[in-house]
Amino acid sequence: MQHRVAAIGGDGIGPEILAAGREVLDAAGERFGFDIAWTDFDLGAERYLDTGELVTEEDLQDLSQFRAIYFGAIGDDRVKPGILEKGILLAIRFHFDQFINLRPIKLLDGVSTPLANKGPEDIDFVVVRENTEDFYVGIGSHMKGAHEKKVLEVARNLYTIKFGLDVETDADEIAYQIGVVTRAGAERAIRYAFDLAMARERRVTSVDKANVLSDVYGLWRDVFLGVAADYPDVATEFNFVDAVTMWFVKNPEWFDVVVTPNMFGDIITDLGAMIQGGLGLAPGGNINPAGTSMFEPIHGSAPKYRGKDVANPLATIWAGSMLLDHIGEREAAKAVLGAIEQSIRGGFVTRDMGGTRRTSEVGEHIASLVME
Repeated sequence: MQHRVAAIGGDGIGPEILAAGREVLDAAGERFGFDIAWTDFDLGAERYLDTGELVTEEDLQDLSQFRAIYFGAIGDDRVKPGILEKGILLAIRFHFDQFINLRPIKLLDGVSTPLANKGPEDIDFVVVRENTEDFYVGIGSHMKGAHEKKVLEVARNLYTIKFGLDVETDADEIAYQIGVVTRAGAERAIRYAFDLAMARERRVTSVDKANVLSDVYGLWRDVFLGVAADYPDVATEFNFVDAVTMWFVKNPEWFDVVVTPNMFGDIITDLGAMIQGGLGLAPGGNINPAGTSMFEPIHGSAPKYRGKDVANPLATIWAGSMLLDHIGEREAAKAVLGAIEQSIRGGFVTRDMGGTRRTSEVGEHIASLVME
């Protein structure tokens, strides 16, 4: 069987770590009887600096022919922060309606955690983050100075909305951001989390801040309760976002599937990454179950290490395992994750994990373990 996968190396260490991941996935295909037909896409800083292009309509049309995208990293010191990230990575996520950001929080055997007296048996849960709504929809503004009259008008309108009064204000600068949660957007993310829980320990924790942001996250809670009624065999609970960060540290063993709106998911999954050993071991998936999905490490592009063959490829290889699981090659996905763990236990790791191996050597080694 052949699977067609798009590959985007991107910037900095991206091409190196993606090459390591591709070698491992190709080995998995050889062992488990499938082939991956890779198609490379030249998206990143070099093309942007040469042509001014980020992601074109033609690029998106071509990418739509693939069920999965394997992504390296994005970001370059020569380009203002946010241009590449928004213009390429977020553009792909939103264009393909990748409404789930899936983040496994799992401590692998042989990896140390900063949490005292916790081991792999205690840290094994997954965060389902809604990926297209909330405060990331881009509705807002920042006004000052030359727009003083407009600033005053907006400020008064906001005060009126808040207090129901025509309040005088001398504001000369104002910024605002609007968070949006729709019933349809919340429901599809929450239902995905419940379906995932049915294959795990059947417990779902919802994260919000409905005690303060009661309108937007009050709707989230209402939708959660409605979906939960369809899954009577799944235990449920609510956690405020500030409380869940505490419980992640104190009792990570309690969690199974955590579902969260976009902004809170962005925050708590970085805490989860540190719990599982750091950003070098944190993969992510941007999922559209019926469309094109994208799998990537969640760390940055580390431009200063570009071309030095020293970056840790484990998060990228783990993201490759998630990709394999997504396209239905579940045995291969388990074998890749097992080989990562075996490599760690054997000390065959890069220097950030206390080893001496190079990026390419780790990829080659894990590929050989997959073949055993």
